[in-house]
Amino acid sequence: MKKIIYRAFLGVNVIFIIALLLSYLSVHINPDRIAFPALFGLAYPYLLLANLLFCLTWAVALKWEALISLVVILAGFTHFSNYLKVQKPSGDKTGTFQVQSYNVRLFDYYEGRGNNNSEKKILELLRNQKADVICLQEIFLSGDPVQKQQEIKSALGKVYNSHFKIIRTGRNRSYGIVTLSRYPIVGRKDIVHEKSSSLSIYTDILAGGDTIRIFNNHLQSFRLQRMERTFINELVEGTEDRETFHEIANLSSSLRAGFVKRASQAKAVKAVIGKSPYPVIIAGDFNDTPVSYSYRTLRKGLLDSFVSAGYGAGFTYKGNYPPNRIDYILYDDSFECRHFDITKVKYSDHYPITAFFRKKN
Repeated sequence: MKKIIYRAFLGVNVIFIIALLLSYLSVHINPDRIAFPALFGLAYPYLLLANLLFCLTWAVALKWEALISLVVILAGFTHFSNYLKVQKPSGDKTGTFQVQSYNVRLFDYYEGRGNNNSEKKILELLRNQKADVICLQEIFLSGDPVQKQQEIKSALGKVYNSHFKIIRTGRNRSYGIVTLSRYPIVGRKDIVHEKSSSLSIYTDILAGGDTIRIFNNHLQSFRLQRMERTFINELVEGTEDRETFHEIANLSSSLRAGFVKRASQAKAVKAVIGKSPYPVIIAGDFNDTPVSYSYRTLRKGLLDSFVSAGYGAGFTYKGNYPPNRIDYILYDDSFECRHFDITKVKYSDHYPITAFFRKKN
């Protein structure tokens, strides 16, 4: 009996080891070619946790098999450090300027609670935090979009210059993305993502005599239908469903389409970043984890503010699906990131993130 339990436990352990190794491959393989490693990359923090538990269980039993998971975990240690920072930074914010990114989830307009209360709370939070540059994704505008833009700026204290990119979705409804800056804006451009409602803009600001290019992104979401969201909830709650296999197929198709489109969009944004004549900061909701092809594409040659100056767990999303890290502020080596904050308020399914930068001499 002991041998059967041992072999079964080892077999399950090996399955999770293989899954973790596949997650490592996701950063190198374009989902347009092979998509399934990206699924494992999405699950990386939970695969890591499973392997840690196997490792600890073997170690408590004084079994050498603990080394198997340990070696595989250590092989992907750079991915681990993209999620969790155990060393507290100095936190010196002297002489810094703040860049903030926040997906506001349409001010909860479509979440059954209306938008007035959430919008008021979010704008009040942003006003109190007084970031020098604010990058917002999924803003909702009702009525006249021009008038609504002015209302948002007024609610923040009338001190911000703005770069809005708006898409009209109905007679009196629009949504979009905006970069707000206390510094003068000297340039505005959009990055078009074909056949997608995803939005990317870049804004040139003049700060202390230097021009800085700020990229604000909301990359392709998975666009899961209600049925697929219900299926995920049922998996979590353990409810059976007769159409399980059909729903798995639909869910898989949505996930693959999301991975492929994000990879293409990340490449498009990266191409524009590479041509920038100015120092760059890239913010936004990438809708992908640090263990992904999209993140690796965008981060190449850049630094990650959470990795540089964050502390604790880096999860920025906590909604209907398992918590993960999908919001980022990247930057080039013209800057030094001195501090990074995640403000854990429940006004959206994302948390606002803020990086504190100094320009290097």
